[in-house]
Formats: sequence, C-alpha cells, structure tokens
Amino acid sequence: QNWTRGMSYCLHSESHLDTGPIYVRENGKLHMVNQGAGGIQNVTPKTRPFRLFSRGFSVELCMNREDDRARRQRTDHFIFTYTKEGNLRYSAKSLFSLVLGYISDNVDHIDSLIGFPEQIAEKLFSAAEARQKFTEPVTGLRALQKFTEAYGSLVLCSLCLRNRYLVISEKLEEIKSFRELTCLDLSCCKLGDEHELLEHLTKEALSSVKQLLLKDNSLSDAGLRRMTAPVRVLKKGLENLLVLDLSCNPKITDVGIGYLLSFKKLNCLDISETGLKDVNAVIKRIQMQIGLVHSKVPLKEFDHSNCKTEGWAEQTVLQWEQAVMEAIKPQDTLRSRTAALHFYGKTHRIEEVVKCTLVEAETKASGNLQFYKEKVQNCHLSLQKEVAGSHELKNNKKRALAEQERERTSKQKHLCLTVEDWDLLNTY
Repeated sequence: QNWTRGMSYCLHSESHLDTGPIYVRENGKLHMVNQGAGGIQNVTPKTRPFRLFSRGFSVELCMNREDDRARRQRTDHFIFTYTKEGNLRYSAKSLFSLVLGYISDNVDHIDSLIGFPEQIAEKLFSAAEARQKFTEPVTGLRALQKFTEAYGSLVLCSLCLRNRYLVISEKLEEIKSFRELTCLDLSCCKLGDEHELLEHLTKEALSSVKQLLLKDNSLSDAGLRRMTAPVRVLKKGLENLLVLDLSCNPKITDVGIGYLLSFKKLNCLDISETGLKDVNAVIKRIQMQIGLVHSKVPLKEFDHSNCKTEGWAEQTVLQWEQAVMEAIKPQDTLRSRTAALHFYGKTHRIEEVVKCTLVEAETKASGNLQFYKEKVQNCHLSLQKEVAGSHELKNNKKRALAEQERERTSKQKHLCLTVEDWDLLNTY
C-alpha cells in the first residue's frame, strides 16, 4: 500500500509531465498503472509498430553515382526530337536498341559469335565501334577477335597502312587478328626483315592475300627468302598472290628475285629501285619462268589509288590512328626545335638536297621495272573482244586500244621525294 500511495502521488503530481502509459512488472507479470484511478490494471499492453527510421526519412537508390556516365544513361532509353512548333518531344527506344546497346557495352564478355546472323553482328559491331570499345588495350583485342573469328573478310577485306608505322607498333596484335584479307598495303613503314608482321604474312590466316604492297620497307634477300619459304617448300602461305610491290628496297638483289619465281599466280610485279646488278638477265628470267612481261609504262596497279581500308572495321582503324596522333601531341615542341635546326642548319639541308638528286639519278638509271602478265593486261585493255568477226579486226582493235592505254598512262609522272618527305621518313 505504501508503494501504491507513492506511485499515486507521483502520478497526480502537477509537476510531472505525461509520459504515456507506465508498466510495472510484479511477480513475473506485467501490469499497467491507471493514471486516472491511481491503481494498477493487469492488462496486456498494446505494442507500438516498430519504426527503424522516422516518418520524415526517405531513401534514394543511386547506382554508380560517382560515374558521370550513369546520369547520361538515364536518357539513353529515349529519343528526343522537336516538333514543328519547336516543342521537345521524346519517345522510348525499341527493346532491340536497348539490348544492342547493353551488349555493345559488354562486348568483351561475349563467348563466341560463330553462327550468329551477319546482319545483327554488323549492327553490334557498329554500336561497339561508336563506343570505341576496340580502342581499349586488352578488352578491345579480345572483342575484335570474336568478330574476326566468326566473320573473317566481312570485318575487313582490305587494309591500307601506308606510312603508318606508329599504328602498326601500337596495334600489332589487333592487326594480326584480321583474317581473310585480300589487299594489304604496308608501303613506307620501314619494317625490315625481322619484323613480326612480315612473319605473320606467311601464316594460313593471310593465305587469301592477293595484293601485297611492300614498297620502301628495308627488305633484303633474307627477308624474301623467309617470306617465300612456305610457298616454295609447303605450297602454303602467299600462294594466291596476284600483285606484289617490292620497289624502293635497295638491298634486294638478283638472288632475292629468284625466290619470287615461286609465285606462279603472280600477274603484276614491281621491283623498281632495287639493287639488281644484271637487269636484262632478270627481265628474261622473269619472263621465261613466270610469264611476266616488262612494262614500258607505269602500271595502275602500283599507284596506290585502289588500295583502301574496307570493311566493318574501317572506322576502327581511323580511331587507332587518331589515338596514336593524340599520344604524340606533346612532341610538337620537339618538332618546332627540329624545324628551327633545319632552318639554321645549312649543312644538313645541303645533304638532303644531294640525297634527293641521287635518288633521281638512280631512278633514271634503273628505270621502271614493272611487270605484268600479257593476257591479263590485254583483258583490261579490250573490253569487247568478241565483237569483231575476224582475227585481223581483233588484232587491229587490240593495237588501237593498246596505243590509247599507253597515251593515257604516259601522262603519269614520277614524283621525286621532296625535302619534307625525307624529313618524314627520317622520323622512323
């Protein structure tokens, strides 16, 4: 009773604030104190719902908030256009576009594309190319290999890397991943006999190459011997080669020309400005063994106008080149200093002029050493052979067309390398 009276006094105290119901545990039971009557009721209390956070608390779920691309991806699901009145209108993208974008973002995780439809694969390649996935060092190579293994020449059928030695050195493994190429231009790259890319030319992946341009690559007889070994011994490698350019390689001699005689399907050959000693003997040997005739005029197959980068990866190669150019931008100050040395270095400029005149003299002395297969050349010249009724008319037409072709091709001029060209070549 004393304890109850004390509790009642505490409850009826005016200074005490209302703290809600009060519970007392007695003899293992929970009792609620009745504030009005001052007594204790044996009532099971009503528990309040449990709240982890207050009512004003809110949660916002943001994934990759630190990445700015996450914010931009919020609008990737919509296409924004403008109405005639100038109002902004947006529409949702198709499910195919959303899935295509997701796969292209993770293209390096694809296991295989063999048997996948070509039409869809081309769109997937373009989407990944737009995101510059093939320019990444490791994942780009892995993704590119999945496409080249499945589609071969569709990814790239012709590759022109003329005067792009920096691209070759930076993206060598990516270039080696291309398969079923028909045209490859490596002119003016100064590769040399021991370069890994020249060894790759003998592999089965590039047995489909029909046009190979190796002008000005510091090749010698040893390089030609190594390049033609699979064809001479195993009848593999570059056995389908039709056009070969080996001009401006002064280390190639009469011995190296003997290795080229294993290319039985060869239709056009250029060995101008090489280190031949007995030119007349080489001309007769080429004509007797592989049936190529010495051309008195420059051939259009060696003017480097037909060789272009063609295929799905055309823009990819341009992205590689742009990345290399951006990487060497800090060297602009070094180039300006080099230009200043050229301006004040009189001796250096005199040596370059002399070198250019020597090249002109060698070109005039050696002449044009381009060869073609006579039947193939006549097919290009005469487009309507079967129109004439007699053999005499056919021969007259062939002669007339041949004269027209000579007049047209004789207008082409040999351009000597300028001082700027030599400066560019000396940078390699």
